[in-house]
Amino acid sequence: MLEIGLEEIPARMIAGAEAELGKRVTELLARERLTGEDAVVKTFSTPRRLAVLVEGVRAAQADLEEQLTGPSWNVAFKDGVATKAAEAFAKKAGVDVARLEKVTTAKGEYVGATVKRQGKTATELLAGELPKEVLALYWAKNMYWRSGKPERFVRPVRWVVALLDSAVVPVEIAGIAAGNTSRGHRVLHGSAPVVIGAAGAYAEVLRGAKVVVEVAERRHLIRKALDKETRTVPGARWREDEALVETVVHLTEWPTVLLGNFAEEYLSLPDEVLVTVMRDHQKFFAVEGKEGKLAPHFLTVLNTEVDEEGRGIIRHGNEKVLVSRFKDARFFWDVDQKNPLTERVESLKAVTFQKELGSYHWKMEECLDIANSLAKYAYKAGLDNDNTALLQAVKLAKTDLTTELVKEFTELQGIVGGLYARAQGIGETVATAIYEQYLPASIEDPIPTAVVGQLLGITDRIQTIAAMFGIGMAPTGSKDPFALRRAANAIVKILAESQLPLTLSLVVRAAASSDNEQIAAFLKERLHFYLKDVRGFAYDVVNAVLAAGADDVRDAIARAEALTAVRGSEDFAAISAAFKRIKNILRQAEKKKFAIGAADGVKLAPEAQQLADAAAFLAPRVAALREKREYEAALAEIAALRPVVDAFFDKVMVLDPDEQVRSAHLALIDGVLKGFSGIADFSEIVTG
Repeated sequence: MLEIGLEEIPARMIAGAEAELGKRVTELLARERLTGEDAVVKTFSTPRRLAVLVEGVRAAQADLEEQLTGPSWNVAFKDGVATKAAEAFAKKAGVDVARLEKVTTAKGEYVGATVKRQGKTATELLAGELPKEVLALYWAKNMYWRSGKPERFVRPVRWVVALLDSAVVPVEIAGIAAGNTSRGHRVLHGSAPVVIGAAGAYAEVLRGAKVVVEVAERRHLIRKALDKETRTVPGARWREDEALVETVVHLTEWPTVLLGNFAEEYLSLPDEVLVTVMRDHQKFFAVEGKEGKLAPHFLTVLNTEVDEEGRGIIRHGNEKVLVSRFKDARFFWDVDQKNPLTERVESLKAVTFQKELGSYHWKMEECLDIANSLAKYAYKAGLDNDNTALLQAVKLAKTDLTTELVKEFTELQGIVGGLYARAQGIGETVATAIYEQYLPASIEDPIPTAVVGQLLGITDRIQTIAAMFGIGMAPTGSKDPFALRRAANAIVKILAESQLPLTLSLVVRAAASSDNEQIAAFLKERLHFYLKDVRGFAYDVVNAVLAAGADDVRDAIARAEALTAVRGSEDFAAISAAFKRIKNILRQAEKKKFAIGAADGVKLAPEAQQLADAAAFLAPRVAALREKREYEAALAEIAALRPVVDAFFDKVMVLDPDEQVRSAHLALIDGVLKGFSGIADFSEIVTG
């Protein structure tokens, strides 16, 4: 059992660190042969600790017998006498020269030695290796806290517990020597040491010190307590918020829940404002009535246990703080209405978008041109797009950056703009588009509901991407300070899940960037991510589909679905292998500068003629199915080529010594490859 005790860790970093610590310790034990398949690993975390418990750890490594191979036998021994090479190998292996033996391999005879290595104890190994694993944990932000010392960690290390059963492992991490004493809840237990008598007793001993170390248990306790407190309000329920649940789980060690109230008059503010104040600023849960409307109550998760008098004091304090925030929000709302969004456009000139590029007013003007260009394609496709509303939405989309409410609650950017547009009678289409302009914020979010919002979302993002690429701010490695990958992911997702008649190249060209090729490659890479990591297609299917075309997002998805459906058939696997073979032959021919072209008067072998006839017959049928996007049927037609392709490769020498015959053969397989690779590059498919 290993526990690292720390100053409070930021809640958002705990889950990842807990998982990584468990993975590192598990891999260390397996690598050092201290665990087998029966090992059971449990991880724990609270704001003040990370811990891992592993059952089934051996006391020591088993002794290991190794067969070492050295120089060739002829080099090691001359006329039966050991040379310096043999002596050096024997010394390295730790054996006498007399124990060296001859080892025969496919490459010849070599000198060998059988060496027995005594296994090390778990205590010895863990003492040396555990500190390296702990200090190698990834943290988004690290800190130094010991003057002149090199260790960096998320927060200062305050104690370490390391036990092998009940024995202390002599580990030292960041200057802290391990022992068997942990610490309990800072308030409820105080500073008294908590002795862990045995590794397996860790969780129960900490529970006695008012610390619930199992994350799943704290999550369950919090949810039950939220339910219980809400039941004291007839007909009420707490508004589900999984992200907030996870946050408070990682903010507490001994969670309890408290119900608070506020005056109904504040319910006149939009739900979005009230919930943001409660959730993002106070970590409070909203409460709603039967119809889903907010009720004048809130729930807060405490990291302590207090009597009824103490609960009353905490409740009063929370209510006072919350009402103060509500008053601020209402004041800002009222002040902002005096200057409507339509009168704030000029104010965008004073709001910097990016110092090298210009203001948000400049960005707005750029977006107007892009939106106009994209809207033409929507119009031609007959989509229900209100171009006047689109341009007004583009013009007003960023005006809420000048409002007092967004300055105070920055996470409401866009949402406030939509709410203000609705309240100021600008029009529901415009209001909804502005409200939803940042959807999808993540790959799990829905896309904007209407065409105007979808076009606004794409316009805003491609303008940002093109502008940043234009000044050399493209993402590099793990660095993406302007979240351009997230913006590109959103473009791909909107195109995938909407009916917009736009391709990636049209979107890029609309931005009128001089870096078109670079941006196109960037969006293709994001499409690859979407197909593989979001839609779950196999990597070789994605590679095959995108090699045949990566411009039309929905078409790429349809081709990937069809290819996935047929790839398991024997005929298709054989065709994929044949196409791979064709590409290799053509690559070899190009390297040797062989001519490719049909030669007049060349009589093809029967199998070659059969392939030519079958390809000529199937090509128009496959093309027609492709045109209708009936890709699975088209792939079935292509798979029908298998018998003639197999016969061709069985009976025909493709690279015939006769130049004219060879040229005809190469032209034939080149035509087959090009004629049937429009759905996917089948040579990319991995076959068994």
